[in-house]
Amino acid sequence: MKARVHVMLKNGVLDPQGEAVRHALGTLGFEGVNGVRQGKVIELDLAETDPEAARAQVARMCETLLANTVIESYTVEIA
Repeated sequence: MKARVHVMLKNGVLDPQGEAVRHALGTLGFEGVNGVRQGKVIELDLAETDPEAARAQVARMCETLLANTVIESYTVEIA
């Protein structure tokens, strides 16, 4: 079973990488980009076959290691 985790900084947390990308886009001539938020995607290949058990397992992984839940939020997709 495959799992995909999207991790993003929470609203209100400064995103210096996103700001650097926004600035670079402007210098390359891409007008009208008012904001960029940068995150990460983590893909996991799981042995678990039950979707709900897999979702719970990945959520525990996120809470323990994959996301800093103080400043980041995450979503989990199971396929």
